[in-house]
Amino acid sequence: MAASDRMVLGPLVGSIDQGTSSTRFLVFNAKTAELLSHHQVEIQQKFPKEGWVEQDPKEILKSVLECVERTCEKLQQLNIDITNIKAIGVSNQRETTVVWDKTTGEPLYNAIVWLDLRTQSTVERLLKRIPGKNKAFFKFRTGLPLSTYFSAVKLRWLLDNVEEIKQAVDDGRALFGTIDSWLIWSLTGGKNGGVHCTDVTNASRTMLFNIHSLEWDPELCQFFDIPMEILPKVRSSSEIYGLMVGFLKSGALTGVPISGCLGDQSAALVGQMCFQDGQAKNTYGTGCFLLCNTGQKSVFSEHGLLTTIAYKLGRDKPVCYALEGSVAIAGAVVRWLRDNLGIVKTSQEVEKLAAEAGTSYGCYFVPAFSGLYAPYWEPSARGIICGLTQFTNKNHIAFAALEAVCFQTREILDAINKDCGIPLNQLQVDGGMTNNKVLMQLQSDILCIPVVKPSMPETTALGAAMAAGAAEGVGIWSLNPGDLTAVTCERFEPQINPEESEFRYARWKKAVMKSMGWETSEAPSDGKPE
Repeated sequence: MAASDRMVLGPLVGSIDQGTSSTRFLVFNAKTAELLSHHQVEIQQKFPKEGWVEQDPKEILKSVLECVERTCEKLQQLNIDITNIKAIGVSNQRETTVVWDKTTGEPLYNAIVWLDLRTQSTVERLLKRIPGKNKAFFKFRTGLPLSTYFSAVKLRWLLDNVEEIKQAVDDGRALFGTIDSWLIWSLTGGKNGGVHCTDVTNASRTMLFNIHSLEWDPELCQFFDIPMEILPKVRSSSEIYGLMVGFLKSGALTGVPISGCLGDQSAALVGQMCFQDGQAKNTYGTGCFLLCNTGQKSVFSEHGLLTTIAYKLGRDKPVCYALEGSVAIAGAVVRWLRDNLGIVKTSQEVEKLAAEAGTSYGCYFVPAFSGLYAPYWEPSARGIICGLTQFTNKNHIAFAALEAVCFQTREILDAINKDCGIPLNQLQVDGGMTNNKVLMQLQSDILCIPVVKPSMPETTALGAAMAAGAAEGVGIWSLNPGDLTAVTCERFEPQINPEESEFRYARWKKAVMKSMGWETSEAPSDGKPE
């Protein structure tokens, strides 16, 4: 490729996509939104006790650096000039909680992952201090119910149970952040002047943030007894936070601004270009998240959905809100079939088994491994497989697992339709699991509406890249509706009659009822770490 050909590409934007099960770095052409190259590394999840889920923050950081390094190598092999990367965006698994020492740059404990349940008794203790033990007491301030899911209770557990963290807070050495904050702080210099910040979308998942004033809420911090000085500064989702320091062996990307930051589900909403009130997307990752843009007004659900910040694409730009249906276990059920049951060697095999079965033969799988999230918010639920007969084999269980993802989506779609009053006439989808054609067809059949998948499924990374490229001082990616590139899509239309779909959905709901009330928190599951 001649140097003149290389120039044609124009400016590029890098995107760090740090998810629950893997880290990716992707590079996009800012003019055409074309994905040029990427690299992916799977992240280890640790389960030290039942219901506990942890990750090593240093492994997460190392995986990011490895992905950046390898993607830059691939670009150079394609003869693409990496000095054309003019900005970097960050998108991340939300709620996952890290506390680190600002003087050494070392984490003071493993990251407590969003799925983790150790805080159930912390939640119950806090509920006793709320009038009528009302889980929704802070809903109008935070958009969230009191749950193990959000960062504040994880941080409270760390302060109660980890001596090093207590000490570091007393000494003024501790910093708290979600994964975005940990990465941005580390990549902009760490203990040598790293920027301690987060964006409004990630802050809105902590339960310490007022989603109307867009500030940390002193009363909430007092309720959870969180010292405000350990919290990051809250910024918009699209502005220059700081510059990359020279981490990489090659010296690549040194001095490039990190200028976009969005929680992964908000990033996917932006990447799917759902900028209009009423537009929605469903992302199939470790969990499943359906977000519906409600514009500049916050809508509060009567049907178990969360109110969350969709994005704020610039310091002087308005904040937009979304209604969110959150499902804890989607892709994680496939990983469980692979790693725990060993009925498949690769995630791709699940599609093959399900296709062979063609039906679950009355077998229903409720993967409530972390309790049930939306619309039930029932922490006592646990996973069940029911309707088994001597005829049931692993193919049927694989099919039932995929069907579970679809039924859970149907439950949150029903809730969004009730809250918004205008039923969605199609569902825009993205995320790793959308490569599974059996799943996509099943989803359309169970929802009785078409499912539309963009041909480039990396919409989360794209959203973060768009925010980074559009930031003031970068200005290489236009978010004007007329400038956004049209996306080619694959459509899946319903192929079964609605009566059959309704029958299966009713059976699913019966199975959900049987999964509830299984666990009590009296069990000794909230002990101090070994």
